[in-house]
Amino acid sequence: MTDLLIVLAYFTLIFLAALSGRTGADVTTEEYFLSNRNLRWPSVALSTIATNINGYQFLGMMGSAYLYGLAQASLEINAIQGILMAAFIFVPMYLSERVVTITQFIKKRLGERVALFYTGANIALFSTITLGAALFWGAYAADLVFAEYMSYLHPDRITRIAILVIGLGIFSATYTYLGGLNAVVKTDIIQFTILLLGGFVVLFVAIHHLGGWRQLYVKTPGLMHLHLPANHEKLPWTHIFGLFLLNINYWCANQTVMQRSLAAKNLKQAQIGLMVGGLTKYLMAVLIVIPGIALVGILGENGLAEPDLAFPYLVKTYLPVGVKGIILCALFASLMSTVDSTFNSLATLWSIDIYKTYIRKDATDLEVVNAGRRVILVTLFTGVMMGLVLLYVKFENPQAAFTHTLNELRYYINCGIVVLICGAVFLLLPSHRFALIAFLSTIPLHLVFQYFFPEMNYFVRAGWVIVIAFALLSLGSWRGGWRAWRDLLHPGSRRIRLIGWGLLGSLVVLHVVFH
Repeated sequence: MTDLLIVLAYFTLIFLAALSGRTGADVTTEEYFLSNRNLRWPSVALSTIATNINGYQFLGMMGSAYLYGLAQASLEINAIQGILMAAFIFVPMYLSERVVTITQFIKKRLGERVALFYTGANIALFSTITLGAALFWGAYAADLVFAEYMSYLHPDRITRIAILVIGLGIFSATYTYLGGLNAVVKTDIIQFTILLLGGFVVLFVAIHHLGGWRQLYVKTPGLMHLHLPANHEKLPWTHIFGLFLLNINYWCANQTVMQRSLAAKNLKQAQIGLMVGGLTKYLMAVLIVIPGIALVGILGENGLAEPDLAFPYLVKTYLPVGVKGIILCALFASLMSTVDSTFNSLATLWSIDIYKTYIRKDATDLEVVNAGRRVILVTLFTGVMMGLVLLYVKFENPQAAFTHTLNELRYYINCGIVVLICGAVFLLLPSHRFALIAFLSTIPLHLVFQYFFPEMNYFVRAGWVIVIAFALLSLGSWRGGWRAWRDLLHPGSRRIRLIGWGLLGSLVVLHVVFH
């Protein structure tokens, strides 16, 4: 009963915090979607990482660490590369253009048609797999850890988890609907604090029962390798190349993650927030991966039949009453911080990139915000449905490390997004036509690689798909770019005379400055 009271107090606190950020009837689009571009670096850092940490990290990634060891931490550690690229390459470009969505940046560089496909792909991904996975993991974890309490909902386990998926989805959608990004950031800060507290408790309990940090190398030396052989099924060392490219999608082009940086008070606040968040990723790697490895040393040969039970086993076996309630709050926090951010980003993408651009170009700010709120209700339904589908998939094969199954599904779309954002940022004159061709080619390329190289690791496969599709875009853009420069630099052209005078003037200025 003590644990349940702690959880009820947590939900009450979150809802009150969300209501304190509730917007009025005269809300503007920047106020609702970007919190008036007024976020400082602590809010950017904590809310971004809280959005990133999901229930699947505590269950799925800890379960994968139970199987594969320290190599699982590479997914957290290598995120730093993407965060640094976001801070010093991508975010400065976004803020200089004062875009509300990443799609608006894509539109300026790659054209309206490519931008529409980009928005459609993101909305499809966020409203199904992203929302569904977050809701599933939160409900699944809650039922595993607190089955004796949750049994009051329904005696059948699958039905019970389905009820939790629906209930958690409705709760998160409600306060996001009311408050927009302001409510999301306020609740994320509370949720990250609770999440961090719960993570430390589980870590130190696991290390205590193992016998100390040194025992990780005594009892589980085979799991203390950050890189595994190139022929490993799930985490070969070669996966870091594909992971590097995929991190560009998540940390540099994902509206859900980037929205806090777009809402920052200025570039400095955004960059500090991202770098502090990057440091936090090292801490999260320890909190998530080490307990899974420690449990192998604790149990010995009498291990778990289902790896994703590692986190629930630690909580149920070793934690006292009261502390379990804090851990359950941490699980719910990891769920809702992802779900509310996804709802807010879906509302932003739909209302700014679709409704305002194609359906009602003369819409007022209030009409645009209301369109975003309506899409929250629609995507609540699609997210819950996908959560129920994933519930079925999980119970069909409970022995698998489910986090890798979900990654493979995401990367069918994510690879194309990486190609587009890299083309928009790194190519001088990207071809709009070839950008669309390259984006659409990524799914067939995936299928071709799976057919001819079925044993290839999915990270490596994603890396090859991105490289080939980007090469296609680059070659197409090179031909078009060469024609554009040839016309621009044609002898006798008025433009070349202007360029010449401009270069001469620049040289004079540089000479004055440095001499």
